[in-house]
Amino acid sequence: MHPHFLRDLEIRETLHEFYVEKAMSKLASSLEGLKTELNSDRFTPPPADLANPPRNDDGRLILKEGNLFHPYSQSPSPQIRRRAAFMKHNAYCSHPDHHSTRMATLPVDPELRKSNIKPSSLPPAHVSFECPDCGIPVSCSEEHWADDYESHLEICDTLREINEDDHDLRSGRFFPEFEYPPNQIEEALVNMTNWDTFLYSREFPAINEPRSMRQATKLLTYPVTIASVLSELSPYNIRRGGRLTTEGLKSFSALRYTLHPPRSGAGMDMKGIRPNPPPMRIFILGARAESSLPREVWIQLSYIFPRVAFHLIFIGPEAMANRDREYPLPERTPSNPFGAIVEARISHQLKISTYVEYFHTLHAAGQFYPYDPYFDCFMLFHPGLGHPASSHEWAETLPQLLETKVPILCTGYTEWDMERDKKWVEEKMGGEVDLLLEAGENRFRSLRWDLNDLDPTDVSCGNWGVWAFRGKRYETTRKDVD
Repeated sequence: MHPHFLRDLEIRETLHEFYVEKAMSKLASSLEGLKTELNSDRFTPPPADLANPPRNDDGRLILKEGNLFHPYSQSPSPQIRRRAAFMKHNAYCSHPDHHSTRMATLPVDPELRKSNIKPSSLPPAHVSFECPDCGIPVSCSEEHWADDYESHLEICDTLREINEDDHDLRSGRFFPEFEYPPNQIEEALVNMTNWDTFLYSREFPAINEPRSMRQATKLLTYPVTIASVLSELSPYNIRRGGRLTTEGLKSFSALRYTLHPPRSGAGMDMKGIRPNPPPMRIFILGARAESSLPREVWIQLSYIFPRVAFHLIFIGPEAMANRDREYPLPERTPSNPFGAIVEARISHQLKISTYVEYFHTLHAAGQFYPYDPYFDCFMLFHPGLGHPASSHEWAETLPQLLETKVPILCTGYTEWDMERDKKWVEEKMGGEVDLLLEAGENRFRSLRWDLNDLDPTDVSCGNWGVWAFRGKRYETTRKDVD
């Protein structure tokens, strides 16, 4: 072996050992700083019997079905223990004797029970006591938990369900509910009545356990919510109680004409060559977690509508959050002025583009012109249009959305969240809005409940409700002149 190669190899090994030692020393100092920052009453190390939890041959954690409940601070999972420490460091006790710490955003917000003018009011206190029934830190002390137990009892069972579902995801078991079927013959129509009929008609493996059903719908709710509104077999119709309005029938009929085209007689030979229509563009604004979903989830859209090509466009400043290692952001160049990340080889029927930018900036630059009501649709997952912390970000975008005259689908975490968004849109734009789909519960909402780490009393589920609107269209009428 050449001596220069050996010397280079020795240098690389020496540098590797140096950087490993340097990284380990940094990690040790960071851990010491974290232990110092977190008080001993807010951070509980795992008990001795969980120091070496059972693991399978791959080193993954093993938790059986009857062993999924653990208090968060004593969980076998390090991620959940860190989550408990975060909650104890940031979430506040909801007992009414404490001063309020924020402005109430909902009519049923527990923060409304607090008062800053009572002489007996206590200063805000972080949660530290974990309910023995749900295992989640909800109160600052056992006394306040017992005193407010009647209020906590309303969500205690749901919190325990969240606890067990979180541990189930980290149990190390095999998840057959995350195996998705391929495309099927076109003659096998997909029944969009509810989750059971959809999974059966799409030939998913049978899901017999409620927990497995919750885990599966947590991901599938995003593409199926879009499909359930746009499909010609949609459960939302113009009949009484169907929630679809006359204007909605007009807009969705145009999209359904594109999504359900007639057979063109195309074939593999020269005689079978036919022109293909442009792809259906779905603009997903304010994209966050939905942009990082496995592509096998989003490809379900092309299986539900097998004759159509889709182009999903994720837009928002958080569209690539925590995905830098997966897709480093490209440089902005004259040929790619907004640094778009294009995934064009997912399928011949699906293309995904991601823009880490606000929509009003792209719209002002004419990036997506022209808009076509037959081929374009906007989707807003939990946008927080009327939320005090985010409404200012939508103030400039909303008029531009209505200007396109393209359908805008919108979901909400809860009924109050959805109604607040709808009220904000109506107040902001006055009579320049046409309602396409009345607000109500989403047939394909996530069946799994989610917990707000900053407020353990705030429980919601993904895409609980759905509604749709569009910029107002004025029809031209003729007046006969005598």
